[in-house]
Amino acid sequence: MAMQADEIERLIRAALPDAEVTIRDLAGDGDHYAAHVVTPAFAGKSRVQQHKLVYDALGGRMGGELHALQLTTATPT
Repeated sequence: MAMQADEIERLIRAALPDAEVTIRDLAGDGDHYAAHVVTPAFAGKSRVQQHKLVYDALGGRMGGELHALQLTTATPT
């Protein structure tokens, strides 16, 4: 079963409440999304650590309900 974009956003915001989250459905199939996440919580963390925070927020849904996520992360400027 595919995930909805609003569910992905909800999960990320639950884990990172101050995050700005933008989700795009890349293929129109509910399985391939792009997420852009900006939060001060990423400050001082490597890109790998930032991505891990987002994947952890998704609670193991990657590879199951959520097939693919093109992820970009940043700290506020």
